[in-house]
Amino acid sequence: MSDIFEYLNNNTYPGRGILVGKYADEIVIAYFIMGRSENSRNRVFRKKDDVLYTKAYDESKLKDPSLIIYNAIREYKTKIIVTNGDQTDTIFEYLADDKDLKQALATREYEPDAPNYTPRISALIDGNSYQISILKKENEACARIFYDYEFIDGKAHFISTYDHDGDPLPAFSSAPLEFSIEDDFEGFGQKLWDSLNKDNRVSLYVRFGGKEKIFNRNEGD
Repeated sequence: MSDIFEYLNNNTYPGRGILVGKYADEIVIAYFIMGRSENSRNRVFRKKDDVLYTKAYDESKLKDPSLIIYNAIREYKTKIIVTNGDQTDTIFEYLADDKDLKQALATREYEPDAPNYTPRISALIDGNSYQISILKKENEACARIFYDYEFIDGKAHFISTYDHDGDPLPAFSSAPLEFSIEDDFEGFGQKLWDSLNKDNRVSLYVRFGGKEKIFNRNEGD
């Protein structure tokens, strides 16, 4: 698979997704959230200092914040943490205690949202390499799976919470997918946003080196 846009165009509900790669010697990060329920769709991304977080768009409609309001991206020294839940803070705390990603995620498991049991997906960027992980339910246990990559210019890896739409939602079942990056910052971000299903997309964050952009459906993007 070489085209992330084609993959997403053909997938109405990958859920939440993380992409990490490199283009023109700049680290590329993308994180998006989607939603099927009113509670999930009632969100926007906000960024303060080096923290990207989710926030209720209409506080009066917020029902249960436990799995939808969290820090999605944090930085610890030269390392960048990207996740789909509050394990972002767990990883940050473990790094600050001179521990690693595997030790942090050994304390966490998939989300308790039966019957979907949404996987927790995470990425940790450190210098010239990055790790991607998924914690998902397998039988009655939590499988903790980790992948290690070196940056290659023009390449990226992508993981999402679900393979596709369904009831219950099927957990992402393969290794992270490898894609080519052939667009610059502006082109890539807009095309990625346009590739997400318009009924289900909620927010997208894209970063190329020091350039970043946020797309929020609830704010007219």
